[in-house]
Amino acid sequence: MQKDIETNLRTLGRHEAKIVLSFCEHGREIVTASEIISLLQNEGIARKVIYNLRKKGWITRLTGGRYLFLPPEYGPANLGENNPFALASAVIEPSYIGWWSAASFHGLTTQKPMTLTVAILRQASDQVVEGNKIHFIKLVPRKFFGFKSYDVYGRKAALSTPAKTLVDCIDRPDLAGGPTEITRIVYGASMVVSPEELAAVALQMKSTATLQRLGFLSDLVRWKWPSNIRKRIRDAIPSTVRTTFGRAKSKSGDIGYVSDWGVIAHVSELALLSDIPRTMKDGTSC
Repeated sequence: MQKDIETNLRTLGRHEAKIVLSFCEHGREIVTASEIISLLQNEGIARKVIYNLRKKGWITRLTGGRYLFLPPEYGPANLGENNPFALASAVIEPSYIGWWSAASFHGLTTQKPMTLTVAILRQASDQVVEGNKIHFIKLVPRKFFGFKSYDVYGRKAALSTPAKTLVDCIDRPDLAGGPTEITRIVYGASMVVSPEELAAVALQMKSTATLQRLGFLSDLVRWKWPSNIRKRIRDAIPSTVRTTFGRAKSKSGDIGYVSDWGVIAHVSELALLSDIPRTMKDGTSC
């Protein structure tokens, strides 16, 4: 039993200690194989050191020669990294965690998606890192904004802000749990996101369909915007443009056409508001 405990300790050999001390001195969180090779000036030794550091729990493999460093503060035992947000944020740079994953982090929904969705600027295959499923979404450059570094259980991770999270979810309903869940996210955002910030982010996306869905859903959950904000968003939508929300085809009981926003809603109001506190006409909840 004692032998099993000892082999699980994060011990360090001479070359391994040199690498770990270097990472600590420079405050590194993400490191690469090429950097380790450069520090040791010997690829053969470096490859063995990388193998040992992984085995002993000092680094966790991300992808393509990238590793997440697990500093001495993690303790003497090899427990690995169990922070999925830190892992997902570190796999590819630049990137940010968004959509349903970010909505959950910011408290815009009570749902906890099993897969972390990450925005990137190039094509990349989905991965499983330390048991965590990561789904990568390539964005066009104009939509790649509105994120910052957050402290997540002692690690830094890049996530979209609450305002950008909301807009991203409306832009890609398929990445946010579908129409009913998106409505819940809009309601949650109405408690913490200012209409001014929301308008700035939504207009920067340059997506008419996103503006239409945003206006429609905000009205549905009775999110009151200042008249000038509502006008700015409405004026950015051409009067002849129509967009659909919900299923591909309509059914009896669907909301149908909403002229204020040019939205054709193939979903019932009851379904969309099923997870929203019942709202009276005067704006109070019960």
